[in-house]
Amino acid sequence: ALVHFALEGPFVYLSFVGNIADSEGLIASLWKEYGKADARWLYFDPTIVSLEILTVVLDGSLALVLIYAIVKEKYYRHFLQITLCVCELYGGWMTFFPDWLMGSPNLNTNNWLYFGVYLVFFNSVWVLMPGLLLWQSWVELKKMYYRGTSSGKKF
Repeated sequence: ALVHFALEGPFVYLSFVGNIADSEGLIASLWKEYGKADARWLYFDPTIVSLEILTVVLDGSLALVLIYAIVKEKYYRHFLQITLCVCELYGGWMTFFPDWLMGSPNLNTNNWLYFGVYLVFFNSVWVLMPGLLLWQSWVELKKMYYRGTSSGKKF
């Protein structure tokens, strides 16, 4: 939730009032640095901005509700967790796959820092964490299922 609202939210705002390349400030500087690895983040790319709007609004909100569900041990926690994880994985897919299909014209794959650290490492967190959380939900739902069937209850 923090990343979506504090980092990606300002990106969306800056994209609508101008572009990142011409913006000033700490958040703009961060996105300018990332733009050295993926040029689509510097200027208004409709696919990226559309995905980021969805990410900020939907994923950020889901993350907040998920935090509440975890803390309060709500029954719908794993439903939210699975939904958010799928949203995150979809967002990553739609961010990179179209560019890969075109031969990665916007990605700086020649520089080890930009490719290895910015593109691969930082973005792999958005694949690894949802993957681990999906696995956690799978294990917990499986346990709940077997607890329910071993007690003779039918759903």
